[in-house]
Amino acid sequence: MEENKNEVKNEVATQQKMEVDLLNVEQMQNLYKMALTLSKSKLIPETYQNKPDDCFVAIEMAARIGLSPVMVLQNLYVVKGKPGWSGSACKTLIDRNGKFSNSEYVMFGEKGTDDWGCRLEAINRYTGNKVVGPEVTMKMAKAEGWHGKDGSKWKTMPEVMLKYRAAAFFARTECPEALMGVQTTDEIIDAEYTVIDPKQGRFADVSVDSVQNLLAELKSEIETGEVIEQGDEE
Repeated sequence: MEENKNEVKNEVATQQKMEVDLLNVEQMQNLYKMALTLSKSKLIPETYQNKPDDCFVAIEMAARIGLSPVMVLQNLYVVKGKPGWSGSACKTLIDRNGKFSNSEYVMFGEKGTDDWGCRLEAINRYTGNKVVGPEVTMKMAKAEGWHGKDGSKWKTMPEVMLKYRAAAFFARTECPEALMGVQTTDEIIDAEYTVIDPKQGRFADVSVDSVQNLLAELKSEIETGEVIEQGDEE
């Protein structure tokens, strides 16, 4: 068992072999030169083309988690002003983390029902124990409001979304360092925030876009003088 643990440690060290020192000027210069080169390529996503600063951040993240810079560039997007991993990248990040082996999606429940769901399971390479991630079901997707959004992928490709979210939940609970504190793009899109709707005098669950629209509407009313103070209505 001790020999197996050493093998795992050596493999993890190999995957995460580059230590990034932000105070090392020469290292930072080399990373930025790489970023400049990649930013000129037409093979990377258009989001990063001619943007060496963004490429630099992606390369620095790739170095920390032992991945190819191109792989990170292909799977790290900006959604609503926040960086987010693609749903398909999450399982790869778990597998490359080094803590787990034989990760697999496990579907359960009857397809097409609210009980239909998915979880990610894997083997802890240090202990040999099976690790079972949190379960995600269609009932959860509907209760959290993910399913009801306009253009929601939960309506058109539910099995894929169940797997993506199961992988994200597993990573967040069992190896959060693999995600480096970054959400998946689907999590960002599905995020809801509870705010006070001043027009209706109650709490309302609205998306980021709804908040922005509400603020724009209120600003317009203030500028046009349409806002009526509560005391003036009586």
